[in-house]
Amino acid sequence: MALTVVVRTGTTDGPRLSFDAPRVVIGRGEGCELRLPDPSVSHRHASLRQRGPDWVLVDEGSTNGTWLGSVRLAPQAPRVIQHGQLVRVGRIWLELRLEHALVGPKSAEETRELALALVAEALAGAGEAHAPSVRVDSGPDAGRSLVLTRRQHPYVIGRGSDAALRLEEPDASRHHCELQWRAGQLWVRDLGSKNGTRLGERRLEGGSPQPWAAALPLHIGQDQLSFDDPVARALTELEHAVDEAVSFDEVPPPPDHPPAPSPAPQGDAPPPGAEERPVRSARAPERPSRAPLPSARRRGWTLTDTLVALLALAVLSLSVLGIFWLFRVD
Repeated sequence: MALTVVVRTGTTDGPRLSFDAPRVVIGRGEGCELRLPDPSVSHRHASLRQRGPDWVLVDEGSTNGTWLGSVRLAPQAPRVIQHGQLVRVGRIWLELRLEHALVGPKSAEETRELALALVAEALAGAGEAHAPSVRVDSGPDAGRSLVLTRRQHPYVIGRGSDAALRLEEPDASRHHCELQWRAGQLWVRDLGSKNGTRLGERRLEGGSPQPWAAALPLHIGQDQLSFDDPVARALTELEHAVDEAVSFDEVPPPPDHPPAPSPAPQGDAPPPGAEERPVRSARAPERPSRAPLPSARRRGWTLTDTLVALLALAVLSLSVLGIFWLFRVD
C-alpha cells in the first residue's frame, strides 16, 4: 500500500509526496526522502517504515520529538499508523494517507522541489523576495536585471525587441540565449548566437540546456551576468543550521479538516480509525487477560470443622495436665 504525506497548513493542503518504499526518512537534511526546511525539524527527525501490511512511524531521536496526534513517541519505538492520522514533527503538521496506488521511486529533484516550495511559501508569507533573478554585473548593460517569476517558462536574452532581458551589447545576437527555471535549477541554452555564450570559461555548444551554477558568471560579449536564488540560498542555510528547540507555546494547533476518504479495504488491512497501537513482535502473541479471582464465600460449620476443634481442645488439655504433673513432682 502506498503512503502519501501531505504537509498541512491550517485548513488547506500543502505540498505532498507519495511513497512505496521500505523506509521514508523525514528530516531537514539533504539525504532525507521528505525534506522539511524548518529549524525545529532535526536533520534526521523520524522515519516511516513498512512492516508487512502496515506502515509504522519511528522517532529517530529528534530534538523536539515526533507526535502522533497528541501522543509523543518514544525514540525508536515504532507505532502503527492509520489512514488520515496527523503527525507533528517540530512545528510542521503532516497528514498520512494510505492509498492503493502504483507509485514510482522518488528522485532527489522531487524531494528538493517540495523543500523549495515550502521555503518559497515561508518567504512569501514574510514579505521577502523569493523569485530567482538575473543581473548584468558589468559591461555595456550593467545594472539591468530580470526576475524569473514563471517556472518552466523560456526567457530569451538578446538585442531583439521581444527579448525578456534586452541588451545593448553589440556582440549579442537578437535571440542570443534562453533561460528556464525548472526542478529548482536554472538552465541556460545558446540559441545559435553568432559570437557564442560562455558559462564560466566554457562555451555553450550544441543547443542543449546546461545547468547554471550560481558561482559561475555568464558571458555575452562584454556583458557578465550572475543570478541569485533566494529560496535555494535560504534552503542551504536552513540545512546547515543547528536544531532549534521549540517551546510548548510555539506549537501550532492541529489543522482542522474533514477526514480524508478511506481507501478501499484490501485483504486483512486494519479498519480506518482503529485505535493507535504499538508494534508487537510476530513471535510474541498478546497474553490473554486473566479472569478475575472469585470473591471469598461464607460457609457453614461442618463436621470436619467440629472434629478439628475437639482434637485441638484435647491436645491443649493434655499439655496443661503435663505441666501440672511436673510441678507436683518437684
